[in-house]
Amino acid sequence: MLVSPVPGCLGLPGRSPLAGLLERLTAAVDLLCPQACFRCGVGLGSDSALCPACCGAIVAPPATFPTGLDGCAAGAVYSGEVEAWVRAFKYPAASAFPDPGPEAILVELILRAARNWPGPLPDRIVPIPLHRRRLRSRGFNPAGRLGRLLARRLAVEFDPVALERTRDTPSQTGLDARARRRNLAGAFRLARRAPPPPRIWLVDDVVTTGATLSAAARPLRAAGAREIVAICAAATPRPRRR
Repeated sequence: MLVSPVPGCLGLPGRSPLAGLLERLTAAVDLLCPQACFRCGVGLGSDSALCPACCGAIVAPPATFPTGLDGCAAGAVYSGEVEAWVRAFKYPAASAFPDPGPEAILVELILRAARNWPGPLPDRIVPIPLHRRRLRSRGFNPAGRLGRLLARRLAVEFDPVALERTRDTPSQTGLDARARRRNLAGAFRLARRAPPPPRIWLVDDVVTTGATLSAAARPLRAAGAREIVAICAAATPRPRRR
């Protein structure tokens, strides 16, 4: 079965919640043995979500080094169809059940970012947490979903509760880099007293300026983590220098 990455394709208006759930479960089963590329529909002979041609057509941005991090890798530039896939993944018709199609593509992109990072695998993968109020409203944490699936594919320890978001920060949309840093000051803390392992990957869906990742890395670094790298599905285009 080919699962379309178009937003709302698995939760059409007028369908009963049970019908939509059954469609999602069916599509989730298909993800275990994908039969076609989610982008172009060509037959696949592997468990990838994208065929080699489609994967090669999606531009991967160069690694960056946000403040407080040892590096940041992303699988694609956040624009065009990639932006549509991210939005479909983050804001599905039923908030508690991400659409399997867009999720499969984002997993493929974040795996690509992980493979492109030249350093060793981490001791632990930690997702950027949502504030509990926003988590209740959305029903799931997009970074948590991607982090869990990435950790499973790489056979790396996953810790979804290593960090806690102490306050529900306003949206970062429209803020410049300095305002983003102010908005996130003190927004994260360790959820437990046990020291973190030496090498950590922070996972998020999209990186813009790196302010969120830098703020999340701060308490991990203070507690003893020696290397913190961000691995993201996509990165917003970097502004051109004049």
